[in-house]
Amino acid sequence: MADDPRRPQPFLPPRLFRALVGFTVVQGGLVLVLAIVLQQFVFTGTEAARAVRASAWLGFVVQGFTFVIARLVARDQVIAGWGVGVLLRFATVAFWGFFGATALGVPPGPALVSLVIFYFGSTLIEPLFLNA
Repeated sequence: MADDPRRPQPFLPPRLFRALVGFTVVQGGLVLVLAIVLQQFVFTGTEAARAVRASAWLGFVVQGFTFVIARLVARDQVIAGWGVGVLLRFATVAFWGFFGATALGVPPGPALVSLVIFYFGSTLIEPLFLNA
């Protein structure tokens, strides 16, 4: 019954889906706490706080994609999955620094520093969910 060809296949395998949901919830909480701390104690200006919020959203979305990539290839090619994630994060930091922050009209310093902090924090919790 489980191998019925007429039965629609899930978009993501169940184990990957559970790991992604767990990672997303924990990462979302971590990014939220980091963003609040950064806005309250480090980047207190209105425009700087807007830069932190924009970076939080960007970091949250990109980390979700890199987690899925790392999880899909981690079993067979660990270094390749890790490398793709690093390149994607690096590319978004570069894009954010050269174009994104300027296009949104936010100060690039707080935008870049906060994005890197969000990536660092999320990368620290990522291994907890890669083998889940």
